[in-house]
This record gives sequence, structure tokens and C-alpha cells, in this order.
Amino acid sequence: MFDTIVIATDGSASVRRAVTVALDLAERFDADVHALYVIDAGDVDTAPERLRSEMREALTERGEEALADVRAETEREVTIAVREGRPAGEISTYAREVDADIVAMGTRGRHGENRFLIGSVAERVVRTCPVPVLTVRQLESGTVDPLLDETT
Repeated sequence: MFDTIVIATDGSASVRRAVTVALDLAERFDADVHALYVIDAGDVDTAPERLRSEMREALTERGEEALADVRAETEREVTIAVREGRPAGEISTYAREVDADIVAMGTRGRHGENRFLIGSVAERVVRTCPVPVLTVRQLESGTVDPLLDETT
């Protein structure tokens, strides 16, 4: 059912559960795993000119650390990629390029009125990606996470 799974990561805690779920799917279906980190071009472009190079370098390093974290979670081979651009667009483009069957990513669970706000990367990917997108919500602090077998 799933031959290729793309894990979109930004290295944040909200992605940790998504990585666990995606790697479990990969194990169950013996799927190839791709981990993708996108440097947000908007963040770089809005920085002062003299800091852009340093910022790009720091974000690249952060991305490599996030991708290393994904690799450390599994014995499976993980293809990694760092891209720069608009995150939602880059995730969708990468999914097409590798002929992904599914994209897995974390999302911060919003409650109340905030859940209707548009603008998150996860929401844009869900709306625009040509393949199915699995979003895995971050649990509220203090909740026992059955996937990670620990309290968040």
C-alpha cells in the first residue's frame, strides 16, 4: 500500500510523534523513507542582508540535526534532503519528485477559535499536496503519549 513515505520535519517537538507514526508505517509496509527539511526562504529573506548567509547556514545546520534525529529513530535506510523555499510548496514538490505514496508531518493541535485559523504549513500541505498527507497532532503537555510511551 505504501512504497515511499516522506517525513516532513522541522525538528520541533510537534514532529516527534509524526516521525514515530511514519516510521511504524514504513516498517509495516517495508516502505522507503525520505526525510525532508525545508529552510523557509521567507525567514531568510526578511533577515537583514548582512545576516542572511549566517542565518541560512544556521538553518541548514538545524535541518541536518532534525534529519539526523529521524535517522536515529530507525534502523531503516532514510534518504534525507534539505531544500530552501516556501515549506508547503517544497514539501509538495519533493513528494511528486520521489513519487511518494504519503507525506507524514506533525501539527500543533489547536483548540477553540484558533482551530479555524488558516496559515499553518500543515494545513497548506493538506490542501495542495498531490498525495495523501498524514498529520499527527502534538499532544497537550502532561498527556501520556501511547505512541512514545511517555508523558509529554
